[in-house]
Amino acid sequence: MSTQIILPRMLQVGKDASHATPSILESLDCRSPLIITDKMMVQLGYADKVQAVLAEKGIKADIFDDTLPEPTVASIQAGVEKIQQGDYDSIIALGGGSPIDSAKAISILGKFGGEMRDYKFPRVVTESGLPIIAIPTTAGTGSEVTKVTIITDEKTDEKMLCMGVGFMPIAALVDFNLTLSLPARTTADTGIDALTHAMEAYVSKKASLYSDTQALEAMRLIAPNLRRVYHNGSDEAARESMMLGSTLAGVAFSNASVALVHGMSRPIGAAFHVPHGLSNAMLLPTVTEYSIPAAPERYADCARAMGIASNQDSDDSANAKLIEELKALNEELKVPTPEEFGIEKDHFMGLLNTMAEQALASGSPNNNPRVPSADEVIELYKKLWD
Repeated sequence: MSTQIILPRMLQVGKDASHATPSILESLDCRSPLIITDKMMVQLGYADKVQAVLAEKGIKADIFDDTLPEPTVASIQAGVEKIQQGDYDSIIALGGGSPIDSAKAISILGKFGGEMRDYKFPRVVTESGLPIIAIPTTAGTGSEVTKVTIITDEKTDEKMLCMGVGFMPIAALVDFNLTLSLPARTTADTGIDALTHAMEAYVSKKASLYSDTQALEAMRLIAPNLRRVYHNGSDEAARESMMLGSTLAGVAFSNASVALVHGMSRPIGAAFHVPHGLSNAMLLPTVTEYSIPAAPERYADCARAMGIASNQDSDDSANAKLIEELKALNEELKVPTPEEFGIEKDHFMGLLNTMAEQALASGSPNNNPRVPSADEVIELYKKLWD
């Protein structure tokens, strides 16, 4: 059986890759881009730098910086209106996963109208919105190379999964220089997010030989460097490895899908406003331990790719080391428990049924090696608390 691979038309990776923005626009015959970003990217001067590079080629770009860390239907609406009222022919998405996800939604809604819920999975979006040049500034989400966007419906506290080739950026410029100023907390959360992408893509029931190669190499790049960049954000070699690893993990899960960790993570994020990477980190050890019996060989491969087990280790030994490492990683990177994050236990327990329903409805748990029932999802949430 063959595998269809969907990627950006152009992918540029390495130091100063973001400087290629003008030439990419010219190749697309675009002259009027809108930069979609957040206020932090403006404060750090990254948006100004993109504008300056464009100005050298006579290209003027306006800025929309009202995206939120976890984009909502309301937060993207102002961007949609700006696109519809302006004369923009393209979008430059600058920032972490949230600005890039916002840009994907704004690209489609700005051109075709409607409401975000209209584009929610199981609908597959094939329409082409405004072309997006994605410039990631975190090594985590992989959104620059995925055909997926996540937008929260704040009225129902549901994180809506929207997917299809219409959400794929036309170009991704992966410049590790843009991650050097990331704070340790963001570095940790996005890094574990990327590691989760790679692991889930590899154990997914939709995995292929192609996605496997991307996922394994992503784990080899991320695992030895995540602690390094957490403790020393100016380590350029480690930052470069993390950035490429994140992108490869994005390619892997975009073509193999994510699984149970992500399915259970989205409801936590929506209900309690936990950053996506952080809720993944909270769940990863517990869900991995639950899932290993259904795919011990695949998880052992993950442990070996991460460098925490060798070829001499049996699968059982490798998997024991994997669980030990995931727990140790969370401890060293100071990943809080739900209680430490500030979630009230009664509120959490009161939403167990709703969160389980939303997790299963997302479809991601069906890709897991071990597919849980609603009762099992509830028990996993309870175990996460304990």
